[in-house]
Amino acid sequence: MSIWRRLIEYALPYRGRLAIALLAMLAYGAGSLALPVLIKPVLDKLSQEPNAANISAAWVSVLILIAYFVKGVGSYVSDYEMTWVGQRVVMDIRVRLFRHVLGQSAAFFSRKTSGQLVSRITSDVVHVQRVVAQTLAELTRESLALIGFVAYLFWMDWRLATALLITAPLIVYPLVRFGQRVRSTTRRSQEDHEQISHIASEAFSGHRIVKAFGAEQYEEARFRAAAERLFRTNMKVTSAVSALPPLMELIGGFAIVGLLWYGMRQIEAGVMTAGDFGSFLAAAILMYGPTRKLSRVNADLQQGMAAGQRIFELMDRHTEVREREGARPLPPVRAGVVFDRVGFQYDDNDGRHTLRDVSFQVEAGQVAAIVGLSGAGKTTLVNLIPRFYDVSEGAILVDGIDVRDVTLRSLRDQIALVTQETVLFDDTIAANIAFGRPSASPGEIEAAARAAHAHDFIMALPKGYDTPIGERGQRLSGGQRQRLAIARALLKDSPLLILDEATSSLDAESEGLVQEALTTLMQNRTTFVIAHRLSTVRRADLIIALEKGQVVEIGRHDDLIARSGGVYAKLYALQAFDEKRIERQAAKGAS
Repeated sequence: MSIWRRLIEYALPYRGRLAIALLAMLAYGAGSLALPVLIKPVLDKLSQEPNAANISAAWVSVLILIAYFVKGVGSYVSDYEMTWVGQRVVMDIRVRLFRHVLGQSAAFFSRKTSGQLVSRITSDVVHVQRVVAQTLAELTRESLALIGFVAYLFWMDWRLATALLITAPLIVYPLVRFGQRVRSTTRRSQEDHEQISHIASEAFSGHRIVKAFGAEQYEEARFRAAAERLFRTNMKVTSAVSALPPLMELIGGFAIVGLLWYGMRQIEAGVMTAGDFGSFLAAAILMYGPTRKLSRVNADLQQGMAAGQRIFELMDRHTEVREREGARPLPPVRAGVVFDRVGFQYDDNDGRHTLRDVSFQVEAGQVAAIVGLSGAGKTTLVNLIPRFYDVSEGAILVDGIDVRDVTLRSLRDQIALVTQETVLFDDTIAANIAFGRPSASPGEIEAAARAAHAHDFIMALPKGYDTPIGERGQRLSGGQRQRLAIARALLKDSPLLILDEATSSLDAESEGLVQEALTTLMQNRTTFVIAHRLSTVRRADLIIALEKGQVVEIGRHDDLIARSGGVYAKLYALQAFDEKRIERQAAKGAS
């Protein structure tokens, strides 16, 4: 009932359309009921009953055609209006679900695959669409027709109607039992569909690795196994759904036989006329149509309810990062960022801290470099600034304000981000650069591209800035993608800048050009830089060395290098050794 109530809440804004659909359904029910009523005078005429109604066959024919016309118009209008409402409701649910999922924290996305989430928004919502647009219309329309037939049967002969309806429990019980089975099996089917979406998405996005390692057969086997599970589950659903119509026909057959036997006895006794019994029999037979449709509707309804349950379960799962009541906009950053005894642990990290007692201060306009071995917590640290996660202990202060006390939008509006894994979208180059500022002019977009040294390769493309780059920018090289990401950050022009391995995909020449652009960008901006290449961070105002989630050193390059045996000095020595080895190999290859 909770799922029904929530679906109805989505439909209430379109109550005008629902009212029109209801009137059309009433017209459909009236047209259906008129048919057995019009049969009575015809049969009385044929049997020459003395009290037969004085109505001509021509008029009866006209009225029957009118009844069919009214029934057809009612069916069409109700179908159209309910489909309109259903499509709108589904669109609203799909958009709200997309927005809700997109608003979840990074921890949520680390636990859910993209295939699972896409399946909820596409496959599950389609099942709900069928419920609202088709199933609900049929349920209401056929129920109204069925109520009209039952009322007419009781008006004609309450004893005969009561005897006929004794079979109702025989119909309702299998409907309930099969409905429960359909719902549980449908849920498993949707979970299997999620798995198929996940496997396909993973294989397609990693197609180069699949081909390079000759794993096509392995991936096909995984997909085939998931498809086989889905096939078996769907056949269980089909088995349950297909069993209902023949069962309904068998029960209906017994009811009609009993009705014929009883009706003949009543006619022989003079209690009923041939017209009365014919009309009663016609109404009983016409009842079978709505009853049979309702049995099928019940199966569709259970499938939709299972999908609705999964959708609302996801909608009820709120993001771990929430705005506090009374959160206010963050003013432009002026003083800087302070980490005050910050601790952090992931929910599934068995109580182990990824960061512990992290404290430092970065003044406005300073460049802070975060260094450390892999797994030291560098990326986690910078992810706390835009509140992709919330701190477990301590606080992060921007201009003395706890980031948890300001609105997420105002905080993130002041942060630009360039990550190690370049994320671009299947759109034009111009749209990707303007992603953080959709209102940017073509001149501003070009200026950002020039600053990132991307303009020349962009103009060499077939359509320049209007060139589509494909999914995740796969039509571009790694260095080109990275320069577009830097141009995107340049255009946003935020006071806080996070560079997570921002130059990792660039060759030496491009890196030098981009470093010049970044140097200009970082002026008068508070910047956090993560880089494995320690040459990138030599000019930083502040270097923060992490080890096992704790700050072990803070200072400038020269000061930290002078500390013999320090973490930064060791990292720098290892980096210098690797760079010299690469240079020797390059020189040997050139000779």
